[in-house]
Amino acid sequence: MLPRGRPRALGAAALLLLLLLFGFFLFREDLECERRERGGPGSFPCALTPRSPPDGRPRGAAGLDGDQQVDHQGHNRSDCVPPRPLPPKCELLHVAIVCAGHKSSRDVITLVKSMLFYRKNPLHLHLVTDAVARGILETLFRTWMVPAVWVSFYDADALKPQVSWIPNKHYSGLYGLMKLVLPGALPPDLARVIVLDTDVTFASDIAELWALFAHFSDEQVIGLVENQSNWYLGNLWRNHKPWPALGRGFNTGVILLRLDRLRQAGWEQMWKLTAAQELLTLPATSLADQDIFNAVIKGHPGLVLPLPCVWNVQLSDHTLAERCYLEAADIKVIHWNSPKKLRVKNKHVEFFRDLHLTFLEYDGNLLRRELFGCPSPLPPEAEKLQQALAQLNEEDACFEFRQQQLTVHRVHITFLPHEPRPLRPHDVTLVAQLSVDRLQMLEALCRHWPGPMSLALYLTDAEAQQFLRFVEASVVLSSRKDVAYHVVYREGPLYPINQIRNVALAQALTPYVFLSDIDFLPAHSLYDYLRASIEQLQLGSGRKAALVVPAFETLRYHFSFPSSKAELLALLDTGSLYTFRYHEWPRGHAPTDYARWREAQAPYHVQWAADYEPYVVVPRDCPRYDPRFVGFGWNKVAHIVELDAQEYEFLVLPEAFAIHLPHTPSLDISRFRSSTTYRGCLQALKDEFHQDLSRHYGAAALKYLTALQQP
Repeated sequence: MLPRGRPRALGAAALLLLLLLFGFFLFREDLECERRERGGPGSFPCALTPRSPPDGRPRGAAGLDGDQQVDHQGHNRSDCVPPRPLPPKCELLHVAIVCAGHKSSRDVITLVKSMLFYRKNPLHLHLVTDAVARGILETLFRTWMVPAVWVSFYDADALKPQVSWIPNKHYSGLYGLMKLVLPGALPPDLARVIVLDTDVTFASDIAELWALFAHFSDEQVIGLVENQSNWYLGNLWRNHKPWPALGRGFNTGVILLRLDRLRQAGWEQMWKLTAAQELLTLPATSLADQDIFNAVIKGHPGLVLPLPCVWNVQLSDHTLAERCYLEAADIKVIHWNSPKKLRVKNKHVEFFRDLHLTFLEYDGNLLRRELFGCPSPLPPEAEKLQQALAQLNEEDACFEFRQQQLTVHRVHITFLPHEPRPLRPHDVTLVAQLSVDRLQMLEALCRHWPGPMSLALYLTDAEAQQFLRFVEASVVLSSRKDVAYHVVYREGPLYPINQIRNVALAQALTPYVFLSDIDFLPAHSLYDYLRASIEQLQLGSGRKAALVVPAFETLRYHFSFPSSKAELLALLDTGSLYTFRYHEWPRGHAPTDYARWREAQAPYHVQWAADYEPYVVVPRDCPRYDPRFVGFGWNKVAHIVELDAQEYEFLVLPEAFAIHLPHTPSLDISRFRSSTTYRGCLQALKDEFHQDLSRHYGAAALKYLTALQQP
């Protein structure tokens, strides 16, 4: 039992402890204010200081020079007041981006990844795009299915007449001027929007940037970060004459726009009059919309709210950005605003480059996460998918197969620049799919097939960048603009071979397609021969035919490719070549009748037979591959069955051939060979396929039952 005086002693000790803690708290507060005054991490959410700078700039300027807003080291300063609260957790944030072309589309995806990584709010993306970017990004976002993200598209070409009268030297062309017309292009009921260049990367929650709208005075309509170079000071070189600007001017890579106020203020007339006036003495804009924004602000300085510079850390060649931050935690958004992009020289460029590459190679599948505590409605197709996945039995031995069939993969069509040739009536596109371990086949394939190709690649985000570097380093591949590469992003344990094939098939633009595999090299003359055969056989008249290209294989990694049928037959006779899968699966190509092909001078008919899986040329609108077949086995067989069921005739071409090159076995074929469960699941898929055939084709499908009874 404690003595009676003990509680009094404990109370005194507790009081002393409280006083010490309180003193420590005050000391911490003093340190925090001092740190914020120095411009250290955490300073920038503080309210901007409402002073009037001596150079006539608007109140709240966050500059890089030694005015009242900047300390002796050139860092932004803020009053040490509690930061304004972030927007409500579930408030919808609006973001506008102008995007045109293949590369810009890839940049947008990296930007969006960085936003999604940090975001806690629903997002509505307003994308002003050309036709190329719209096709790419519509497909990507439809297959990405990120909860609580909405995307609206606006036709950039329809906006061109509004800016085409402005001469522009900037590499962005007319698209670099389109931020000027956003108040009129975006929905009239949209009041606020964040506008971003495609070459920015977030290092923080975009809601913090949105919260800066609360700092706008009644007069201010635009929020911008000061330009972090001396461009607008006009002293970079002799006779350098930039557009007018306040001091260093402002950079338009990150903009907060009060659209409602801009419309009320007559923004369209304001910027057009300003641009027309300046163009009387200046030949063109050098920095696109940025020049015109700055000229307007020069004449109407009360319109702008200068933002803390950490929201647009600019990495140009002559940047002063390092004055803006003390450590990495300060940085909110980095902006690669040099034409050199990631190759720019900068004191801390390695850090910035690593941050950007983190999101470039980040697995986008991991960003399909719901926002806790916020409604996260999914598109109808995604909701149906979730319901189907919920009904799967994880104890089912074939659960992997069922799950993989239902997986919707992110798809990035035309990952690289693609310039299709003018359409010709009998043209043929080679269609194939591959993974990263088959990239080495691409150069040889390009040498053998001079025609258009549509190739789908099953890659991770990091492998997609490896593929990009591979193509850029190859003279052969980088010179072929008629090859369309489509990335299907990897997800799940089994190879979704038919889903990947369908992506490549859907993107073919010619009337006919040659359905091949990446391990085959076609005869050098095959492209011209196929086009001539299609014309001679009059397939364009509605005749439903599948032209069979006989398949051969070599077991040698180095051999002399035959230049003609006669040379191929000689290699076949000497044992240097074999009919495809002669040793392992002769049933797959036996109906081609190689003995007859040796002597054939004209195309000949063959009948479908069980397990037949030739490589064929068919019209582009042919049946798609059955996506239920994942992994190894029956993926091509099922497609040939479908062609036969739809009454395609099979015609073997007498001078056509393709040769399979050796490679290491895939993981899926190894599992097929070693696992009875795997083979049992494949048999179940075959049974279901036949049931669907019977429902669709009735009694005509009975002949295919024998194919399913084979071991």
